[in-house]
Amino acid sequence: MSEDLIALLTGYTGESGKALLKELVNSNKFKKIILVGRRHVDYTDNEYKNKTEQRQIDFEKIDDYPEAFHGADTHFCCLGTTRGKSGVEGFRRVDFDYIVGVARLAKQEGCKHFHLLSSQGADSHSLFLYNKVKGQTETALTQMSFERLSIYRPALIMVDRTEHRPLENFAQTIMRNTIQRIAPEWITTPIDILARAMYLNSFTKDRPSIEILDNHALFRLSQQQTFTTKEQSQATNKS
Repeated sequence: MSEDLIALLTGYTGESGKALLKELVNSNKFKKIILVGRRHVDYTDNEYKNKTEQRQIDFEKIDDYPEAFHGADTHFCCLGTTRGKSGVEGFRRVDFDYIVGVARLAKQEGCKHFHLLSSQGADSHSLFLYNKVKGQTETALTQMSFERLSIYRPALIMVDRTEHRPLENFAQTIMRNTIQRIAPEWITTPIDILARAMYLNSFTKDRPSIEILDNHALFRLSQQQTFTTKEQSQATNKS
């Protein structure tokens, strides 16, 4: 039986967001997934069409769209960019201003559990821009008094991106052929592990109101067996 829960996802067009959305759509735990973002995506899969509701906003004028964040019990935030893609100011704009704005409206509209996709090494006092901004964003959200705030710090996310990132692609090739085989939890995070852990953590009991989950925690969470009715049926059919 489906739960009466509604999830809201920002950053659904990025690789992490797409992987997480797949988890949410394939689960019966949430009856609907609200997608808040800049653009509409034409999904061809009927399950995506039936379970998602898309709401377009302008992040630059986010305070004009409080209603877009209304009605969700749980918010998953996978927003993010890179300095190489957006420049210094653009990176901070997305990874701090947009995310803080999204979290503020989510809290205002009744979100009980906010999930933030951050990064390994996040530190508001870091000398490195990427780590510093990520850390500052984490700090800002911890001051918002969500009933529950889960911050995820994956390592290098292993995914075949549609976006061309030569240096990252080269690094991933090296990781797959060496370190990932020897110590998979050290500095890599397969994207399916990340998505599964974020999804399952929505139903993990007895957790602190503010939690920071490192790469090892993500691997542990992803191995939990929290089956929905649909997943149980799929597991039975495979056996």
